[in-house]
Amino acid sequence: MYIEQLYTGCLSEAAYYIESDGEAAIIDPLRETDPYITLANNRNAKIKYVFETHFHADFVSGHIDLARKSGASIVFGPTAQTTYEAVIAKDEEIFAIGKIKIKVLHTPGHTMESACFLLIDENGNNNAVFTGDTLFVGDVGRPDLAIKSDLTIDDLAGMLYDSLNSKIKTLADDVIVYPAHGAGSSCGKNIGKETFSTIGIQKKLNYAMQPMSKQEFIRAVTDGLAAAPNYFAMDAKLNKEGYLSIDEVIRRNSKALSVEEFESEISHGALVLDVRTPDDFENGYVPSAINIGLNGQYAPWVGALLDAKIPLILVTDEGKAEEAVLRLARVGYENVKGYLKGGISTWKNAGKKLETIDSISAQEFVGKINSSSNIIDVRKLGEVENGMIENAQHICLSKFQNEMHTLDKNKHYFVHCAGGYRSMMAVSIMKRNGFNKITNVAGGMGKIQETGIKLVQPLTV
Repeated sequence: MYIEQLYTGCLSEAAYYIESDGEAAIIDPLRETDPYITLANNRNAKIKYVFETHFHADFVSGHIDLARKSGASIVFGPTAQTTYEAVIAKDEEIFAIGKIKIKVLHTPGHTMESACFLLIDENGNNNAVFTGDTLFVGDVGRPDLAIKSDLTIDDLAGMLYDSLNSKIKTLADDVIVYPAHGAGSSCGKNIGKETFSTIGIQKKLNYAMQPMSKQEFIRAVTDGLAAAPNYFAMDAKLNKEGYLSIDEVIRRNSKALSVEEFESEISHGALVLDVRTPDDFENGYVPSAINIGLNGQYAPWVGALLDAKIPLILVTDEGKAEEAVLRLARVGYENVKGYLKGGISTWKNAGKKLETIDSISAQEFVGKINSSSNIIDVRKLGEVENGMIENAQHICLSKFQNEMHTLDKNKHYFVHCAGGYRSMMAVSIMKRNGFNKITNVAGGMGKIQETGIKLVQPLTV
């Protein structure tokens, strides 16, 4: 028996390769298929099944393309309904992979069709459980993504309580827990940094696995839930109803554009997405571009900040265009008209206008600010609760475009996040919307704290 976790940090997503006696199964694959097919080929194995723990909302799964290319069967848990061919398993149905077995455990709560997959080894022992978004390290899946007219968030949270108590807590303490996500994913409230655990450890450390009544559980898992990113519903629909082949998306969207073609797309309403690092962006960018760098959680932030209906044109470093297109497609953003051939240097050499961002070091920032300074902190709620600069205004980046109207374009603003990645996104959005008196704080709160400045606890966030 062989198990490999394929973890993608920029999406906080874990897919799994399971193999026994020349047969393999993939659980929750990303949209690109080559990593799984190559792994199976290198190990002289044939992919027999593609198991999906649920209809994912935070990324477009590769199940359809992978099944088509490998000949594998797609397997969902009970109640799933698809428009393409798939096996809709019964609760506790067993699938053989070589000398091992996968047992389906229907665990509704995160979504109605959510299922965990229990791995039974060659000796008949429960070895591991692939929990999808039902159980994470230190957390559980949010119960607000599958709300319908006849279901409330409390209904789903109650189902999750029943699923955990009847299907998960009953497993032995030494059973390994392999979840679909790690820290940073919006599918939970506060997922731990480890990417796997055991049932026993989760019984001790996971707040949602502690003994409590159903009503106590419902309050615990629904309290403090941030709004789901806008693209979640779109991705869940794509995973349920199907999508264009990833090979076709990459071929169509990876089109090199001349400066003239690039300008033409802008005139027809395309948004310029600059995926270079914040440091490179601030030194010169195409006017009105928004910066979301490939060096961070690029695709989830695109999903959180940009409308999927608006066509995109990309500015990338040399050789990075296809990666930028692929990572957009992972979250269902396929309306890409192409990328600027030759990158920003081509734009500059053509004599086109470049804009820059005013950016200062944390030391300079601390030396300049006073009680009347306008400071915007774009970190997440949990980060701000650990301390913020006195009199700073907190606007979480995910809510920034909805709250930007409260700001005064005549005032000068200093903008910071934790490390500089998110603040440059916010600054670029502000510049695109007519704010010209803005200074980015390089290095963010990490560098600000090194100056010794006193932080305060926010009164409200």
